[in-house]
Amino acid sequence: MNHSITTDSLNQLLGIPKETPLHLDEMCKQLRPILYPAPVISERLERFCHALSASMAELGIPVSTPDNGALPNGRFRPGTVILAPGEFPDNLLAINRVSTLYNNIIVGIYDEPAPLTPEATAQDRLNIIVRRLARDMVHMLIFVTDHTWTLCTMNGGVVTLQGPYPDKNDVRCTLVPKLTAQVVPPKPETLDILHPAKQDEAMASEATTEDFLLCSSLWSSSSYLLTHTSRENLPYRNDYYKKIVARYLDERNGMSYGFFARQLPVRAEAAIRQERNTSGQNKNNAEQTMLPVRIQNRTYLVPIPEVAILTTRSGCRKNNLNPKTDLVEIRLKNGRISMKTAGKLPEGTTAKPSFDTLTIAAHALGNVLVASILKTAKPDSAFPRYLEHQGASMTHWHGVPRKEHIPEGYFLHGEKNPPVSCSTPQSAAYSLLGKIEALEQALEAGIDYQGDVHLEPNHGTNIVGMLTLAETARILHQYQNDPV
Repeated sequence: MNHSITTDSLNQLLGIPKETPLHLDEMCKQLRPILYPAPVISERLERFCHALSASMAELGIPVSTPDNGALPNGRFRPGTVILAPGEFPDNLLAINRVSTLYNNIIVGIYDEPAPLTPEATAQDRLNIIVRRLARDMVHMLIFVTDHTWTLCTMNGGVVTLQGPYPDKNDVRCTLVPKLTAQVVPPKPETLDILHPAKQDEAMASEATTEDFLLCSSLWSSSSYLLTHTSRENLPYRNDYYKKIVARYLDERNGMSYGFFARQLPVRAEAAIRQERNTSGQNKNNAEQTMLPVRIQNRTYLVPIPEVAILTTRSGCRKNNLNPKTDLVEIRLKNGRISMKTAGKLPEGTTAKPSFDTLTIAAHALGNVLVASILKTAKPDSAFPRYLEHQGASMTHWHGVPRKEHIPEGYFLHGEKNPPVSCSTPQSAAYSLLGKIEALEQALEAGIDYQGDVHLEPNHGTNIVGMLTLAETARILHQYQNDPV
């Protein structure tokens, strides 16, 4: 991960809190877990939890007891991670002792193999995982056997690690990032909801609508696209926990995964080369925000315009899109995100911002940075002109492309990042920083930049650039049956 953009700038551009840990050492320092076992647990789980606590201690992560990690009212302190081994009765579930839904991550740990078969599709795995999460009211699952332990997350991610006990390296590189970066929907105070479009107002041009529809049709035959998991059909223990899940999902009627998006055309002004490094943000005489970006040992001052993106709404069936109801427009201006929905929606349909809204905005902003720098560093580049007249496409799905399938002129980044989910501030930061890394690869190789492929370890991939959504879908079909 490069350091082309400062933490202060990430905060001002995208609202990413300055204290957000982006590196593994920072994540370890901030992690505060509590071991909260069920009344009775197996010897295997006792040994596993003892080894886990020992590995965390080696990393400088103290594991507290429930008494030490609780407030006077008995609730767990905000920001703590609750490690909950064993099977709990309803009245002892950890969810009963958290103050809000988003302040704590709860990890269920079980003495059993992961309930996933090799024949299960990605959608099958997701459905099995989400059903167990809802039953036990946890955010993450760990399944322990004599030979392996398997991590399952709410985005369908599955990682199996070898050995009966967690060693320090696996805890640091795989578990800690997942415990540090929580998946949450955009909070109401972080974005502005604009008046919906008029009932007869199209959300997209005819050409853009056709691209979304063709893309959706192509993906409908792919096993990679995780379509929809309805919260109504999950196995809740009682109606109270059903209501908690509804609140956690911001009253969405279900969860869908991945996104399709089209950045609307935007003109990038040429960046200004600066011989001396500058920290923070500056403004020129026109009061336009100028962002210092460090690339190839030089600093460029990049003007930051407003960016706009058409993207799929949260919870829609992306393999069967209705462009009249399933598209929303988000904008990023002066670090603030706004959203406009389609006109009157069918009864029972909600238009919520995607969990990935911040990541989508980060990709759009990153495209402008790339175009601005290219106008100065490589004036004959096609990308700035394409962005100005056609915009750019964004595709996110929960699969991993092979390097030989990466389109010409696209550059890969992110393989060595901590494995966080895409709906986290870390993912948005990695998207923006990685795009500058991709541009640096292009400049050093002397290849015309056309886009980037952001690999998110243990999670999925973003492909962003000059290809249309449909063209991207066609390329991905070449390997849709390859192992993920």
